[in-house]
Amino acid sequence: MSLSARLCLLLLSLSAAVSAAENYSEHPAALAVIDELVTQEGFDRGELNAVFAQAQRKDKILEAISRPAEKVKPWYEYRAIFLTEQREEEGLAFFEKHREAFLRAEAEFGVPAEIILAIIGVETYYGRIAGSYRVLDALATLAFDYPRRSPFFTGELKHYLILIRDQGFQPEQMMGSYAGAMGYGQFMPSSYRSYAVDFDGDDVIDIWNNPVDAIGSIANYFVRHGWRTGEPVVFAADADAAVAEQNFVQGRSDLEPVRTVAEFAALGVTARRELPPDALATAMKFELPEGYEYWLGLHNFYVITRYNHSAMYAMSVYQLSQRLAQRLAI
Repeated sequence: MSLSARLCLLLLSLSAAVSAAENYSEHPAALAVIDELVTQEGFDRGELNAVFAQAQRKDKILEAISRPAEKVKPWYEYRAIFLTEQREEEGLAFFEKHREAFLRAEAEFGVPAEIILAIIGVETYYGRIAGSYRVLDALATLAFDYPRRSPFFTGELKHYLILIRDQGFQPEQMMGSYAGAMGYGQFMPSSYRSYAVDFDGDDVIDIWNNPVDAIGSIANYFVRHGWRTGEPVVFAADADAAVAEQNFVQGRSDLEPVRTVAEFAALGVTARRELPPDALATAMKFELPEGYEYWLGLHNFYVITRYNHSAMYAMSVYQLSQRLAQRLAI
């Protein structure tokens, strides 16, 4: 064989190696997922092989998820991101465009329209910022090249492939966040399969392009996580200076209400309006430019935190919802 022929073969083999390294067609963990989906879920092996050949490792995804978390913003800076006039104005326009779906969701699920609207506003700016990564790339990259959370993302990848097959979508076309969250409400695939609904009755559950399905799906998510129709969410409170820090929410493990309003009153945290003394609540302390503000979150506040495990997130959603509600013509 001539030197030029040997060089040509070498270049071809190198090209094939680079191509294999950029996708997951021969990755051992991907092959194991394929085996599982074929034997347990009835997938066609050839079709899955073709899908994984299109799944690409994205270093930007690994950089994003591995980036050290920035210092948590104080409340007065955090809320300023979401409680803006522009977000209100765009929320009002989005509501008017989909008024019938919002009102029907409220009537059927018992979740206020303004809460559903605020979730979409906080999550994706009413669908305008819903993620720029292919969901297939995001989930494959994190499943196979992010060992710390590989089991979680491997499970989400399986859910994604199942829902894509069931709904007739193209796996390489659907877009989402770097972590694989999808659509107007940023559902992970497991949440999609558990809570997303076909709210417009066209036999397809589409939370990417169909805001009606997204609206119904968010309402269903809240109901399935225990939303209580007609009950309050959160109330402003006062707190004595001597109340210990550990009595306020410190992190996600403190979000579920386990103390009563009466117990908090005995500690020195009292609501600014009369509440049932046996109601369960959580106490929150949020930083202002000068001083703090205090709140007692009730059961429905906890339900909002099930969407995102953060007291400041839930408070932003609630306060945006109240601003929107004041201006909605319902």
